[in-house]
Amino acid sequence: MQLIEVTTPELAQEFLMVQVRLYKNDPNYIRPLNKDINNVFDPKKNKLLRDGEAIRWILQDDKGESVGRVAAFINKKTAKTFEQPTGGMGFFDCIDNQDAANILLNACKSWLQERGMEAMDGPINFGDRDKWWGLLIDGFYPPNYGMHYNFPYYQQLLENYGFGLYFNQYTYYRKVDDPLPQKYNDKAERILADPAYKFQHMDKKDLKKYTEDFRTVYNKGWAKHEGVKEMTEAQAASIMNTLKPVIDERIIWFTYYDEKPVGFFIAIPELNKLFRYINNGEMDLWGKLKFIFHKWRGACKTMYGIVFGITPEHQSKGVEAAMIVQAGKFIQNNPSMPYVDLQMNWIGDFNPKMMHLVEQIGGRIYKTHGTFRYLFDRTKEFKRATIIR
Repeated sequence: MQLIEVTTPELAQEFLMVQVRLYKNDPNYIRPLNKDINNVFDPKKNKLLRDGEAIRWILQDDKGESVGRVAAFINKKTAKTFEQPTGGMGFFDCIDNQDAANILLNACKSWLQERGMEAMDGPINFGDRDKWWGLLIDGFYPPNYGMHYNFPYYQQLLENYGFGLYFNQYTYYRKVDDPLPQKYNDKAERILADPAYKFQHMDKKDLKKYTEDFRTVYNKGWAKHEGVKEMTEAQAASIMNTLKPVIDERIIWFTYYDEKPVGFFIAIPELNKLFRYINNGEMDLWGKLKFIFHKWRGACKTMYGIVFGITPEHQSKGVEAAMIVQAGKFIQNNPSMPYVDLQMNWIGDFNPKMMHLVEQIGGRIYKTHGTFRYLFDRTKEFKRATIIR
C-alpha cells in the first residue's frame, strides 16, 4: 500500500471521493458539501492555518485504488492547554482492514511527534467542535449536517491501534409537540413571574446585537472547560454569518436578566434533510435550485438544536426551564411551524447538568459520538474529560 500526501487540486478531489465511494451503498450516508471539507484546509477560509498546520493523506492499495484517507493538524492555540501537547487526527475513512488503518494513523502520529506533540485526539475537526467532531459509535442513522458518519467497525480500528475514549457527545431527540412535564412547567413559572427576566426570540434585523449576546453567554459558560478558548468577536460573527442564510429566527431564543444576556438556545432547520438531494456535493446553480425546491415543498421537518447555554450564576434556578417553556408556548402546536422533530446536538458527557436538563424535557439519547485520545508514550494513561460542575 502507498501513502500519498494531498498536494494538488486533483488529490484534494480524490480526498473527497474516497469517502463517497466507500459509502456508495449505504442508504444512511449523506454526502457532505465539498466546500465544507475543502474550507477546513484553505488558509483563506480557516484562520487557524495562520498559526497552525494541517496535512492530508490518501492511502492506495497495490492496484492504485484509494482505500483510506486521513488528516492531521495542530492548533497551536490549544495544543499546549492539555496535560501533554495534543494534536488532532480527523477525516478518517478506511476499509475494514487494520493494516490500512495503522498506516494512516502512524502517519498522523509521526507527523505530530515531529512537531512536538505527545498525543492526538480524534477523529476531530481542525476548527470548532460544531462540525466533523467525534466517531459515531451508536445510533447509525442518517447524519445531521456537519456531523461525522462512519461504519461501526471504525471504533474497533481505533481501539486496536491504541486509542481510548476521552469523552462522549450525545445527540438527543424528542417530538416538538410532546407536552412538557407539569413539574417542569411549575418550575418555569416561578422564573417567568420575575420581571427581571425577559425571554425573546431572535430578530434578524438586529443580528449584531444577538451575536454579541451569544458570545457573552458562551464565554461565561464554556471557556472554563479544558481546551476551550474564549470566543472572539470575529469568531462569533463568523458563526452567525454562516448561519444567516438558514436562520429561522422563531427557533433561536435568548434570556436576559436586568437586560443582560444570561442564556440562549440556538436551533436551525436540519440542513441535511435538504442537502441529501445534492448528490454531487456542489452548491452550484443546480444544487441551489434543488435546495430551494425541497425547502419549498417542506422536506425539512426537523429542528436541530446546535447549542444551549445558561451562565453559571443563573443555573439551577429554573431559568433554562423558563426559556424552554416560553419558547414552547410560541413554537408548539403552531400551524405556521413545519417542525415535527427536535434533535439537540453536542451534549458532552462531561456536562451532566445539560444532560439532566434535556432528559427532563423528554429528550432521549439518539446518537453517540466519541472523541478518542492516543498518548504516544504508551506507559502513561490519560484522564477522561473533566466534568463541568
